[in-house]
Amino acid sequence: MTSKVRIGKTDLVVNPIGLGANAIGGHNLYPGLDEQANKDLVKAAINEGLDYIDTAFSYGMGRSEELVGEVVKEMGNRQDIIIATKGAQRMVGEERIIDNSPEFLRETVEASLRRLQTDYIDLFYIHSPDEKTPKYEAVGALKELKDKGIIRAIGVSNFSLEQLKEANQDGYVDVYQGHYNLLNRQAEQVYFPYTTEHQISFVPFFPFASGLLAGKYTKDTQFNDFRSNMPHLQGEEFAQNLAKVEKLRNMANAKQTEVSNLVLAWYLAQDAIDTVIPGAKKPEQVIRNLATLDVQLSREELEGISRIFS
Repeated sequence: MTSKVRIGKTDLVVNPIGLGANAIGGHNLYPGLDEQANKDLVKAAINEGLDYIDTAFSYGMGRSEELVGEVVKEMGNRQDIIIATKGAQRMVGEERIIDNSPEFLRETVEASLRRLQTDYIDLFYIHSPDEKTPKYEAVGALKELKDKGIIRAIGVSNFSLEQLKEANQDGYVDVYQGHYNLLNRQAEQVYFPYTTEHQISFVPFFPFASGLLAGKYTKDTQFNDFRSNMPHLQGEEFAQNLAKVEKLRNMANAKQTEVSNLVLAWYLAQDAIDTVIPGAKKPEQVIRNLATLDVQLSREELEGISRIFS
């Protein structure tokens, strides 16, 4: 088993396999979620040794945070769990307005604390950039909260490289969360040089490309949720991607592991990445993801996977 890792330059030390909680209470993303099953999943994950949960206000408009908070409170081990959450969306009626103003970020952190039933947040991200707030001012507001012990680490997500540089002009950004997976590797050129140089830990979202890289789809798979609009899951592109996944499956079979474990192990071997946060809807998916820690990839295997998805 791999020992725990430190997230970048923070004092957060975690199991490198976390849980992306967008399917926990994320009714706006996944229709028909069962909240008791969601809570049972989080409980099972923690019991299996997972100690790092990534949620956000926008997953169910606060409902994901509430469910995660309920489970952690029931289990009575808050100090052992690293909770990351994100905010920047102000609700005006039914409309979501992105707001990075210092005043609103302070309000949104307070609201997240209430939903999570905690008095501190381990890692708070500005979930998306707005158009008007200087990014160093937004991060400066979070730095004040960090100095008070209300948050332990500062993250930003979905920022362009220029916005990230502006946000980090005082060196306060600890973590960057961005789109990265074997099908979408632009971050290697765009973000990794900067984040690595500044000890900003890069956390990839969509690590399985909405399930494709978990090896669970076939050419007959039909999508009836947000995935139905994704080009990489449609037509000829989908067929080409499935062929690449089959090459991974052959490698995984040879190593007596799963496609998903091979993929996660490849991410964790990248210098820019300390942790991954795959989503899950069932406890067995969490348990399977945690088995990644038993997978060792040689340099040849790492390069082979890289070539398949070059």
